[in-house]
Amino acid sequence: PKDCAVFQCRGCWTVLGDSLHLCAQEGRQLGLLVCFKVTSDVAWEDSLMVGLEGALLGCAYNALSCRSCGLILGFILYSASSDLAYLRGLFCFFRDSILCYLLKNQMVIEASKVNFPAVTLKE
Repeated sequence: PKDCAVFQCRGCWTVLGDSLHLCAQEGRQLGLLVCFKVTSDVAWEDSLMVGLEGALLGCAYNALSCRSCGLILGFILYSASSDLAYLRGLFCFFRDSILCYLLKNQMVIEASKVNFPAVTLKE
């Protein structure tokens, strides 16, 4: 697979997941890479947070963080508006919080600069 990548924490380069578990990309509102499986180095808060502004307004979610350095990586939606409902229960990484190690090129690049093949859960 030429487009395979490993997702790493921007803060400490801990491995968080990979593109084989990538199931959606949301670029317009939130800039997300969405995975259905992550490594044990991804931690999530037990308590729910509620979005008070922006694209997550009114949504309840658990914050995701790096178990090694504590950097906030994204969220898991618990309840959401209809336009984000397809993301509920999945691991949503902020592209700005992760790096991608591209296996084919053996190089690290910012996730915001990587274009993965189109995958979406919306359909």
